[in-house]
Amino acid sequence: MTDPLRQLPSSFSWGASTASYQIEGAATEGGKGPSVWDTFTARPGAVRDGHTGDTACDHYHRYPEDVALMKGLGLDAYRFSLSWPRIRPSGSGAVNSEGLDFYDRLVDELLGNGVTPTPTLFHWDLPQALEDEGGWLNRDTAYRFAEYAAVVADRLGDRVKRWITLNEPFVHMAFGYAYGVHAPGRALMFEALPAAHHQLLAHGLAVAALRERGAQEVLIANNCTPVRLADADRDGAGSEADRAAAEAYDNLHNRLFNDPLLLGRYPDLSVYGVADPSWGGLVRDGDLAAISAPLDGLGVNYYNPSWIKAPTAPDSGLPFELVEPDADRYRRTHFGWPVVPDGLTELLVRTKERYGDALPPVWITENGCSQPDRPVDGQVLDQARIDYLRDHIDAVADAVAQGVDVRGYFTWSLLDNFEWAEGYHQRFGLVHVDFETQVRTPKASYAWYRDRIAAHRAASRTH
Repeated sequence: MTDPLRQLPSSFSWGASTASYQIEGAATEGGKGPSVWDTFTARPGAVRDGHTGDTACDHYHRYPEDVALMKGLGLDAYRFSLSWPRIRPSGSGAVNSEGLDFYDRLVDELLGNGVTPTPTLFHWDLPQALEDEGGWLNRDTAYRFAEYAAVVADRLGDRVKRWITLNEPFVHMAFGYAYGVHAPGRALMFEALPAAHHQLLAHGLAVAALRERGAQEVLIANNCTPVRLADADRDGAGSEADRAAAEAYDNLHNRLFNDPLLLGRYPDLSVYGVADPSWGGLVRDGDLAAISAPLDGLGVNYYNPSWIKAPTAPDSGLPFELVEPDADRYRRTHFGWPVVPDGLTELLVRTKERYGDALPPVWITENGCSQPDRPVDGQVLDQARIDYLRDHIDAVADAVAQGVDVRGYFTWSLLDNFEWAEGYHQRFGLVHVDFETQVRTPKASYAWYRDRIAAHRAASRTH
């Protein structure tokens, strides 16, 4: 194992992440209202094998056991998400005290075990009642989100000091509203773009609500990807059309969600039919000022680069084409995603170069891999995940050595869980979950991560 002191500052924070719909279960218990994912999973064919999150990991009932697993890892922090429909079943109006009571207990359990709670306010489970009114295509949803943030901060803000507003607004817009493969299942293509602005506006309004209630740290977690030309792995060449396609994709995936936060403006979206800076009146006076309110950190969720070339199908409707990299060049996760640790270094360094002093401290808020894990004689020997974690933590260290201020690393995920449209077929956890019995079995990667954290702390104490 690489010397942890060489890698990372002594104050570096170690964590793990989860999300409410993916682990909580208790879909109709405790006064919870339906979310878009409850509705989506009930749609025939929407999720592989008809799986739902109705029970998931049963974390709603088993959270003390799961917090004990966090303590066993020696985590500094735990990133989880709050279920908006569990707290405000209709998205607005009456507050469900039972839902707040659950998170109250969870926060106290975490603090009692020395783990810093780091809640995310929205991880894709929008109250269905708000989706019925247009969801993130409706500007009003941003104001309802700010009200929800205030309700949560009023209850938990005396103990929770670090907040994350949104998780991966790009993915939610693209998969949920543009392509329809995630909830709410709307296939609108470029007409989904208002969901980007309204999510970012919701973030900005929530930042103000959290600050008013004493929040010490406010972040957002964006899914980011280094954009590479399709043939970059061979000779780095590429036509002018390929480079234009890569820029178009970078503007959509990365800059659409980072530029307004850090620079107070949107990137060039003219290839997507958005030539007017106000997006035809969608972006109103004061919106960008709210969105660009100072942040205490930028969360970066990284899984792999994106390889891009100019579109070859004239009727694709897209200004770019996503390409799979050479099959024999990279290892693959069970999901089929290429394993590219140096892509994380590239992403972090380029982000620092792009935004300079406007970039706040960075947190890796998700990074992990799916593997086909199963217990054998009571053990789960997931060496591929250990290799993945080691190489990506080293990649973070390489970025730190190049001047990027990275404050912490949250692996995805603590537990095997409901993996959205893939149901229970993709296992990302440090802990194996038998979804029939709910038995938790720490994997070999759990022990490796525990030892990695301990070694970092031991080395830090000696210097």
